[in-house]
Amino acid sequence: MKTRLNITNGDSAATKLRQAGIQGEIIPWRDVLHEGPVNASLSLHDLSELRALFIAERGWDDFAHVSGSLDQRDRTLANLDRFDEIVLWFEDDLYDQLQLLQLLDFFARTKDRKARLSMIVVDGYLPSRTPPALAELEPRRTTVTDQQLDLGRRAWAAFGSVDPSALERIMGTDTSALRFLSPALTRHLEEFPDRASGLSRSEAEALRAVEAGHTTPVAAFLEVAKQQRSIFLGDIVFYWYLERMSDGDMPLITWKDGSRVVAPRGREDSREFVTGDLSVTDLGRQVLAGRQDWQTVNRNSRWLGGVEIKPGPGGWRWDSSGKRLVRAEPGKSPASTSPGA
Repeated sequence: MKTRLNITNGDSAATKLRQAGIQGEIIPWRDVLHEGPVNASLSLHDLSELRALFIAERGWDDFAHVSGSLDQRDRTLANLDRFDEIVLWFEDDLYDQLQLLQLLDFFARTKDRKARLSMIVVDGYLPSRTPPALAELEPRRTTVTDQQLDLGRRAWAAFGSVDPSALERIMGTDTSALRFLSPALTRHLEEFPDRASGLSRSEAEALRAVEAGHTTPVAAFLEVAKQQRSIFLGDIVFYWYLERMSDGDMPLITWKDGSRVVAPRGREDSREFVTGDLSVTDLGRQVLAGRQDWQTVNRNSRWLGGVEIKPGPGGWRWDSSGKRLVRAEPGKSPASTSPGA
């Protein structure tokens, strides 16, 4: 009897696939790869350890739990001989496209794989589809081509490298083999600090949402979600953005009483958090207007793939008007930048 392994983006999609009666083993790929360090040169096991440490440090999960979950997932991929087919079920957004790249890179380097590798990538959300609609997708799966494996391998290497301009170079080539890749990578690059304000696109949208009257964290999150062509950002990560912008003695956002915003670490404190009342500070408004640079005020680093965004005026910046990366040298103003590619 032929056996199949189905890999999808998370628990909700995995549950829906089971409800649809999809044949074979189903495992979720639980990792928010658009946040935190990614070193593409690491083995799957070593990268999983790095990712588990990052997730635990953020307070999003217990280290033992997330490490064990990723280890179980990786052990499944280490024993592919029992499967005749592997089906990748993913979506068009940044969250999913990065997971898909990681898997394509893995399978591109798995030379002794005998199982057929196929793929279903949808425009929209797998969990929002009814079980019958998901079942209808199954016979439409397509065999993963050598071009898709090669593009996935190259894009994953670029994403997990110290040079983000490598992604721009890939986007300047033919990426039609993975039709949702280029928009997803553009959305990733928009998370680099803006050339003028030093804010990522998500940070700027969060501040604008609160300024526009969406003053609870959940209301601000829903408003920011409306601005996305393809929603990729979960509420837990969004609340971390609010905490980052509230950290230190020069915050961009606070609660109405001026106290620091601290993202919830569990269900008990999340109920009160999501209905709290946020306020953008005077500094926050100046940064939004481009009159102050958030990166010269912010004291925390942030990892985007293989790139560590360190506080200060230098480093990689996103030029929203030119829609490209630029590089600012240390000691120079963000306006004194040059093309990154």
